[in-house]
Amino acid sequence: MSLPKVAIVGRPNVGKSTLFNRLAGRMISIVDAQAGVTRDRLSTICQADNQYFEVVDTGGYGIKDLDDLGGEVERQITYALEQASLILFVVDVQTGITPLDRQLAHRLRCVEKPLLMLANKVDDEKHRPGASEFLALGFDKIICVSAGHGYGMSDLLEAIGRQLPDEQTAPAEPVMKIAIVGPRNAGKSTFINTLAGEDRVIVSEIPGTTRDAIDVRFELGGQPFLAIDTAGVRKKSRIKDSIEFYSLSRAERSVRRADVILLMIDAAEPVGQITKKLGGYIVENYKPCVIVVNKYDLAAGKASLEDYGDYLGKQLSGLRFAPIAMTSGRDGTNVRETIKLAGNLFEQASTRVPTGQLNAVIERIRTEKPPSSSKAKGIPRFYYASQIDICPPTIVLFVNDRQAYTEGYQRYLINRFRELLPFKEVPIRLLIRERTRST
Repeated sequence: MSLPKVAIVGRPNVGKSTLFNRLAGRMISIVDAQAGVTRDRLSTICQADNQYFEVVDTGGYGIKDLDDLGGEVERQITYALEQASLILFVVDVQTGITPLDRQLAHRLRCVEKPLLMLANKVDDEKHRPGASEFLALGFDKIICVSAGHGYGMSDLLEAIGRQLPDEQTAPAEPVMKIAIVGPRNAGKSTFINTLAGEDRVIVSEIPGTTRDAIDVRFELGGQPFLAIDTAGVRKKSRIKDSIEFYSLSRAERSVRRADVILLMIDAAEPVGQITKKLGGYIVENYKPCVIVVNKYDLAAGKASLEDYGDYLGKQLSGLRFAPIAMTSGRDGTNVRETIKLAGNLFEQASTRVPTGQLNAVIERIRTEKPPSSSKAKGIPRFYYASQIDICPPTIVLFVNDRQAYTEGYQRYLINRFRELLPFKEVPIRLLIRERTRST
């Protein structure tokens, strides 16, 4: 959690996010020709030989009229500079020096931190001589790179390594990854900031403030966790541009890579189609889920907790088994308790049931309510069952007649599994396999 931080700064569209993705070795930050796409601080852990560091992407310096968020973006840049052990000042060799480059250079000269200037977009040898122009900004050495093509990355990593402390221990893997998803303005970013104990992401009443999926590491009880703040999802028919499309894509990818999902709901608003679709996507991917009802304290004319729980059960029928947490991200009410609840779900999803116990449970269920006989194969027979995987708990059931185990009967089996096995609040994957006694 205390790795040295390397902050990437520069004016808009110099290739900061492309560089960030290149150092990370994967697509994390949205890259688009439109200025102001990156708003929050994005971070990931990188390695240079035996040195580990956290690289931080920031929004474009000096951008104006960014949905009235320019001041917030500037504040995030300031936080990044304050916490950085090393600054990467990125300029565009193909464009040359601009007034914003000069303004930022002036500011960085006042920051008493090690700094490397990167002349980016050296996509061809003909661009290399143009890098010398940037010596006029007052920094001693320029490293020529092409974040888009990978040119100069080995030189850059060596230079970073020389500026950082000696060999670093690899950071501990998070014990759990939690994705926070929901419609716009449900309170996801406020929730994340409460966990992080700082203004890690921008919070605004303006819909669509968060664009990327933002990984935020935090500790609870001395253990490392990873929270993933995602962009607010809206109807596909209302997605206006490629940035919103990528935001939606990253939100869905965050669901897939997380261990537990927090589905955030604004108690002051009715459950809409977006929330229902997200709930369906969570069910489709067999992810443990906590339904987090945020701003319940602000909801006018709110129903009793019991009535509201019944309402959610009807609106999100596929998640009836999911626990509900009432929170207020603004004052931190039940935020850490919700993470502990998520940990309990992760433990359930990671549980293995002994084969003997599982088969005894299935025999009990079959005795209480056997499946209906089919005309083709007569009396349905159950041979044995086995749990073949965890996260989600996956149970395979071997029978003589698969058709006898209808979708309705499979739902009945899964509901009984929740009652009789330690999977009360997590999704269960059930597989029916047909075989003969002799095979």
